Amino acid sequence: MSALPLGGCPDGRTLLTARWVLGHGEGEHRLIPDGEVVIEGGRILFVGRRFDGEVARRLDFGLALISPGLIDLDALSDLDTTVLAIDHQPGWAKGRVWPQSYVERGPYEMYTPDELAFQKRFAFAQLLLNGITTAAPIASLFYREWGETVAEFEAAADAAGEMGLRVYLGPAYRSGGMVLEGPGRMVPVFDEARGLAGLDAAISYIRNHDGRHSGLVRGLLAPDRVETCTAELLRRTDAASRELGCPIRLHMAQGRMELDTVRTLHGTTAPEWLASLGLLSPRLIAPHAILATDADLRLYAEHGVHVVHCPLVSGRGGSMLRSFGGLRAMGINIAMGTDTAPPDMLLNLLTALITGRIAGGPNSVRSADMWDAATLGGARALGRDDLGRLIPGAPADIAVYLRRPSLGGDVQQALNVPALSMGRFYTGWSADRVGGHYTRAGRGNGDSRCARRFRHARRRVRVDQVQDHSLASRTATMDAMSGAFSSICRSATT
Repeated sequence: MSALPLGGCPDGRTLLTARWVLGHGEGEHRLIPDGEVVIEGGRILFVGRRFDGEVARRLDFGLALISPGLIDLDALSDLDTTVLAIDHQPGWAKGRVWPQSYVERGPYEMYTPDELAFQKRFAFAQLLLNGITTAAPIASLFYREWGETVAEFEAAADAAGEMGLRVYLGPAYRSGGMVLEGPGRMVPVFDEARGLAGLDAAISYIRNHDGRHSGLVRGLLAPDRVETCTAELLRRTDAASRELGCPIRLHMAQGRMELDTVRTLHGTTAPEWLASLGLLSPRLIAPHAILATDADLRLYAEHGVHVVHCPLVSGRGGSMLRSFGGLRAMGINIAMGTDTAPPDMLLNLLTALITGRIAGGPNSVRSADMWDAATLGGARALGRDDLGRLIPGAPADIAVYLRRPSLGGDVQQALNVPALSMGRFYTGWSADRVGGHYTRAGRGNGDSRCARRFRHARRRVRVDQVQDHSLASRTATMDAMSGAFSSICRSATT
């Protein structure tokens, strides 16, 4: 592994080999026993067996799987405060939605610019260590004055370029926010001019940064939750997407707050509302869909909308996609998102397999479908036929999954041809990422130290602040959560 330095790229043609290689042919993944992958200049040169050309080095990973790097289109890049309130119901009482008293006091930025930059860098390291080589980061706006900033995404682009992570970036913007007026009473408050200014800033960012770092950085328009967007903001977003040639990500059909708010404002579901505006298209990436109606899903299928499935976060809240197999049968493309920390994609694939069979029956979905969603589905949503697969000419975005020696066993016990047996795979393997840039599992700068400080800081958030359902406690809870993460950012740089 010394030939794969952190953040570097080996000189010359390099041959990788392992017990199994997940190659690609005739439109689908195919397992190649004792396969080989040859890379040169950040590109894949050969996939198969018995390469007969000259190479500068040969790296034999032994009892391992060489796979396409995974694609995460809802990759959390800040503190997952839903974990802190996982057992506290109902949703309005979790301390995340702005209370009226906080709005009256004046929302403020809870993180410094340095802390925001650290969040992305820490999250990017975690993504790479989980075999994810392409990501569309996302963060909560509950802890922001309004939207995300160009400055923090300039820092994010630099971090991605230095670390070798392929990213789709754009600061999130919105024309409104949800406010808790009283127990169970959440209402939207709008400032459309502020949202349009945020869109203009995002457009400027994409024009200036799309294609940076040898194409690792690409643009993404990211209007926040659909219930906090006006029709004009979404129309202009769609027009910008057409002009810039970049995708749009918009969360829809994800929760009761959204469902009730959109129905109150527009008299429909969110997908029906966007369809009435003529804004559903193959450029739209729509995370979640767990509350999508049959009519909503038919609209998605008709207009080529892509769904990002985040099964772990949905299941944690008592919901699930209904169903993975059903959406695929309708012709809806499904990509994957982790949407929590750590970004354990393999656990998400296992969760998706389990919930998919609960919702659609044991024969409705296979392990292979999961791996397809985490690779080919994500690539399709991004309009990239060169990602999510190991083929000659494609970028060398590769994840190597190594057996943990302490667990023993044969690799064939962990593989279910033509894909992976998720339960065994998750518990028995760890990931290295190789390709145009490299990282090594467990070797990220400051990774272990940051993780320890995160656990320590999380314990500082008082449980009684989260459990207290009074409106007076909402701001205190938000401040406590912000302070916990801020302590990580400060200490990680010392």
